[in-house]
Amino acid sequence: MKKLPVILFLLYAATSFAQDKYITTHQFTISGKVKNGSVINMDSLAHYTPVVIGDIKVTNHLGEFKHKDEQLKGILLKDILSHTVFDTPNPKLLSAFYFTCVGSDGYKVVYSWNELYNTEVGDHVYIITEKNGVKADQLPESIQMTSVMDMKTGRRYLHNLDKIIVSQVE
Repeated sequence: MKKLPVILFLLYAATSFAQDKYITTHQFTISGKVKNGSVINMDSLAHYTPVVIGDIKVTNHLGEFKHKDEQLKGILLKDILSHTVFDTPNPKLLSAFYFTCVGSDGYKVVYSWNELYNTEVGDHVYIITEKNGVKADQLPESIQMTSVMDMKTGRRYLHNLDKIIVSQVE
């Protein structure tokens, strides 16, 4: 009987931690090696024309099927970044730039400048605006992003995007 309060406390703490882990976001920042940082919110995203992504199978790091997301619509990440002026004196240095996309739970996804702007992958990295017929601002995962060309799609499927940090390899 003495263990019951301890067990209840542990269950409460685990539940509280799980709830705090996923903070819904309604905006994200772009900062780092940029001339001027910016804040992208749901109103900002509404100015872009979303494209139909379709359905994707989300897989884990082993390629095992986890779930299917249907009726996805989104905006290309590089379209959103098109308004960003990178802080570099020479465009040749852009090859050393990379983007760390961070979710509200601390999960990080990385893309290189060349990957986004110089390969076909960049034509398939999206900020998701709608999933299963539900607008992003109504989803518990809110602002999400994915790279649909990845073979293991779950590795760079990010929920509750909070910030994009632009950095340069030194």
